[in-house]
Amino acid sequence: MRATDIPARLDALAWSPFHTRVVVALGITWILDGLEVTLAGAVSGALQSSPVLRLTDAQVGLAASAYLAGAVLGAIFFGWLTDLLGRKRLFWTTLGVYLAATAATAFSPDIGFFLVCRFLTGAGIGGEYAAINSAIQELVPARHRGQTDLVVNGSFWVGAALGAVGSVILLEPGRLPLDMGWRAAFGIGAALGIVILFLRRYIPESPRWLMTHGRVGEAEAIVAGIEAQARRVPADAARPHAPLRLAVQAHHVSMIEVARTLLSRYRRRTLVGLVLMASQAFFYNAIFFTYALVLGRFFDVATEDIGLYLLPFAAGNFLGPLLLGRLFDTVGRRRMIAFTYATSGLLLALTAALFAAGALGVAGQTATWSVVFFFASAAASSAYLTVGESFPLEIRALSIALFYAFGTAIGGVAGPWIFGELIGTGERSSIAWGYAFGAALMLFAAAIQWRWGLDAERRSLEDIAAPLSSG
Repeated sequence: MRATDIPARLDALAWSPFHTRVVVALGITWILDGLEVTLAGAVSGALQSSPVLRLTDAQVGLAASAYLAGAVLGAIFFGWLTDLLGRKRLFWTTLGVYLAATAATAFSPDIGFFLVCRFLTGAGIGGEYAAINSAIQELVPARHRGQTDLVVNGSFWVGAALGAVGSVILLEPGRLPLDMGWRAAFGIGAALGIVILFLRRYIPESPRWLMTHGRVGEAEAIVAGIEAQARRVPADAARPHAPLRLAVQAHHVSMIEVARTLLSRYRRRTLVGLVLMASQAFFYNAIFFTYALVLGRFFDVATEDIGLYLLPFAAGNFLGPLLLGRLFDTVGRRRMIAFTYATSGLLLALTAALFAAGALGVAGQTATWSVVFFFASAAASSAYLTVGESFPLEIRALSIALFYAFGTAIGGVAGPWIFGELIGTGERSSIAWGYAFGAALMLFAAAIQWRWGLDAERRSLEDIAAPLSSG
């Protein structure tokens, strides 16, 4: 065994330009995801009127489900590789997969090719979730981890706003040929991804990952370099913890050990994480992937104007994590996660009743959705924070991937398709029942979190879950 103070040194640092670079270069993943999801929704009308693709309502939902299915499988595969090969190698690889797939989407000649491209684009983004969430949590000081994680995940909606504006410009009648606007829209993500490639050159491997793989010397050198850029906080501001004792050799984790850790040692945390991920996945994916269809079918919003109605929705989603994020580090994880889940569930139930009654115009519907997702965005972001914090370092990326995958598979993949079918009926009451079911899931998740959630705020990752290699 060998003692190391690497976690203590990382958590004792004040916020610095280094941490800002980490957040920008790695956190931009969520901007890409927001861009992709918004474009897919905003251009759905153009895809239906395209002389080449001519998608039906159900096929629009199927494309959304293909993206999510790719994200599920990509998260598991790349998450496993992230714990095996390191954070840095994988956040380069997953970005490359995303870039190639989203660029190819713009050249889709038929529905089959389009669905394959959406699947591969989702695989790249799913892999990014595992590699990036783990890297950010391991590099950011414990005092800032909650707020940082929520804001990074909430930046999805910055991408959503970019996608909304881009779709409005590119789909404006007469600006581009009928079958070119949606193709150009998908090129936005590829262009942004190229910029990210350059930003990531300056992000090091996670010292925490290195120290559990027998490379303590490399880890200490990286930490020394970070310390040269950041001052230490006063001793009474950082929560002290004793040096960590780790095995000298790399600890290779088998899938049997992963299963034992999740299902036996931390089974209560596993239940909480799965419920949080599945409920928010259904809540978000079912509603957001069919947002444009609802506006078009029930409020007669023109295809080229869909993006304008997404802007206030995106603003509410981003402001939620931004304004509430600090409370997750002060008021505490368990209380704030339960509060945001319960509040968003109650507000969606109210919105469902108003929608069924036809009591809202397009402006009112947009406003109520924006308020609902002010809280729901913080709730969804906290689910990723929870599963990243709850399990040992050696399986952190794979844990994030598994919970994202199973949560999305249970609550997300079928959601867009189901809601696509409900919208196709033309009945407000059918869609309202779908909304009510999503609200019930969020209330159930709030109860589970309140009962069994962790008080992980301001604690070292190694204090929350000791590394498997620590014995």
